[in-house]
Amino acid sequence: MLENYSYTLVKFSIFTKKKMIKINLTTFLISVLILSNNIFAQEMILDEKNSSLKWTGKEITTKTHYGSLKFKEGKISMKGEKIISGRFIVDMRSINCQDLSGKSKNYLESHLKSEDFFWVDNYPEASLTIKSSVLTNDGNYLVEGDITIKGITQPISFNISIQNKEGKAKLTFDRTKHNVTYRSGNFFQNLGDKLIYDDIEIEAQLTFN
Repeated sequence: MLENYSYTLVKFSIFTKKKMIKINLTTFLISVLILSNNIFAQEMILDEKNSSLKWTGKEITTKTHYGSLKFKEGKISMKGEKIISGRFIVDMRSINCQDLSGKSKNYLESHLKSEDFFWVDNYPEASLTIKSSVLTNDGNYLVEGDITIKGITQPISFNISIQNKEGKAKLTFDRTKHNVTYRSGNFFQNLGDKLIYDDIEIEAQLTFN
């Protein structure tokens, strides 16, 4: 009877050890998965059809023009709670003016596509590259990167928020740094009420797959 008890005890001990090994292995695998999410970047691909870009330009008068642009593609990579990289490409041929109609609309769109402005025949794409980001106290990201327009690349920083695969971003760039100097007060004198401000505002609504 003592032998049976000893055998049962050994068997129970082996069973307990196997069970503990299984539990430890499961815990280990869960830890690896959690750790891998923090170590390896997660790529989010832009849904360009359900994303939008709005541009706004202003003259020295109260006149403001605004319209839209279309994304060609885009993606961001995240590691943990940080955006570590990203790239967006915009179709400059898609420039659309939304504050005008008829002949005025057609004229402005044609002018914006011309050599005076963005010369889309020679430079059909613009791009934005994200190089790094910092998570701010309000839960948004302060992003550092480069913007390329008309083949000229300049550094840029802006804020972006991302939640549940939806994002919002707002940035401003100086058009003259990309050789868009038409009616700029920094390049031409005595423009009077014909002056166009150098800054162009961009608002992006982003949806990711």
